[in-house]
Amino acid sequence: MTSKIILDTDPGIDDAMAILFAEAHPDIDLVGITTVFGNATIENGTRNALWLKQKYGMRADVAMGAAAPLVREPVGPTTVVHGPSGLGDVAAGEVTLAPDPRPAWQYLVETVQANPGEITLVTIGPLTNLALALAHAPEIVTQVKQVVVMGGAFGVNGHRGNVTPYAEANIHDDPEAADRVFTAPWPLVIIGLDVTQQSFFSGAYLDALRDEAGEPGRFLWDVSRFYLRFYSERIGLDGCHVHDPSAIAYVIDPTLFTLREGPVRVVTDGPAIGHTLQKFDDRRHPHDGWAGCPAQRVGVAVRDQALLALYRDTLVAWGKGSD
Repeated sequence: MTSKIILDTDPGIDDAMAILFAEAHPDIDLVGITTVFGNATIENGTRNALWLKQKYGMRADVAMGAAAPLVREPVGPTTVVHGPSGLGDVAAGEVTLAPDPRPAWQYLVETVQANPGEITLVTIGPLTNLALALAHAPEIVTQVKQVVVMGGAFGVNGHRGNVTPYAEANIHDDPEAADRVFTAPWPLVIIGLDVTQQSFFSGAYLDALRDEAGEPGRFLWDVSRFYLRFYSERIGLDGCHVHDPSAIAYVIDPTLFTLREGPVRVVTDGPAIGHTLQKFDDRRHPHDGWAGCPAQRVGVAVRDQALLALYRDTLVAWGKGSD
């Protein structure tokens, strides 16, 4: 069964990996791409999304979203990881397409309301656009099919933060937005570092994609060079973790992941800003900021080899038609 998705993204190298995955898989109908600040400025991220749409003939709408967090001071684009414009060593070429005239939050609201019960919102950047959509139209919580978030870290499998000791980048960029999204009463799944750092695109894996997946494989190899240099220099790894594509993989095949249920809150200030915390037991406490919040599902395990095979097979099949 085909899943209609809107992909909310801050393109980004691994965002590009996820966008192509969504476009390539026959069970995904990529209805729209909404952009948000994060890995790149909103201008560069939107340009990257439009360029990818143009380059691969995508039908998806592209709508420009938030340029800054709801409350906190912006931390700035992560150029050390994603390069000066978001796609590492690759520069987006001339773009002749224009984005949808609506801001991302409005595009999200109107598209969900036009397709009640059908749209899955997949977010792989800061959650600002979703928080704004909730503020303008809280009724969308009953109109979406589900929300799938790549973000957060809960200390499972030894994984905590990647931009602070306890915070993951997407949540750290706008913790207030994340807390509002996680405590809204809609069906929500969080695919965080606890599982995304359990899957690994090795250098050899990306070399094979280059050789077997046609033009998209060669593009993914090119765009990953900057990313892999960062991983090699900072972490000592030959390859990269499978962050954003894991959220797409969940939509395609939820059985790849084991989930844990319970309400989730986000620390919004102080040294632990951006820390995500799930209450996953039934104990009662005299002071409980989780009480009354909806139970959400958090990824705690992944069948990593099956996920890697799904990504490879999808890109190879799609890439054969591109040459």
